[in-house]
Amino acid sequence: MPQDDEKAVEWYRKAAEQGNANAQYNLGVCYSKGEGVEQDDEKAVEWYRKAAEQGYANAQYNLGALYSKGKGVPQDDEKAVEWYRKAAEQGNANAQYSLGRCYEQGKGVPQDDEKAIEWYRKAAEQGNANAQYNLGACYFDGRGVEQDDEKAVEWFTKAAEQGHELAKERLEKLKQKE
Repeated sequence: MPQDDEKAVEWYRKAAEQGNANAQYNLGVCYSKGEGVEQDDEKAVEWYRKAAEQGYANAQYNLGALYSKGKGVPQDDEKAVEWYRKAAEQGNANAQYSLGRCYEQGKGVPQDDEKAIEWYRKAAEQGNANAQYNLGACYFDGRGVEQDDEKAVEWFTKAAEQGHELAKERLEKLKQKE
């Protein structure tokens, strides 16, 4: 059966207008990607916000990402952190990774390597390859944790096994040093 994005949008809209958070999120995705509707970041924000305010973690994460990039809303690192945190505290691995990056870079929050590590670890343990790579880099550099090549290799390997190219490169360079 061929996928009919316009029909999907029609059904999402009906459910979304009745307050269904999952449908509101999916409608936000459609507007964000331009699937079944014309791409419109402001409308994506509108629908993500409705779902996010109901506690829908994926919508909270996506709303944070849009604030981080300034897409559909004015760029605002503090608002990005606010939404990432809500999703991260519900266990959303992408939000946990993004919150870790905010702490590492001091964007929207004071720079804090230990908090960055804490959020990277939560995301990494759920299999987020970017968090695994960043956690490996922190162990390799001794940033926020005691320097530990074995742990660095362990996290780089986990990320590389998922196809993370930078992790593969780091492992290759480490093997060349041996």
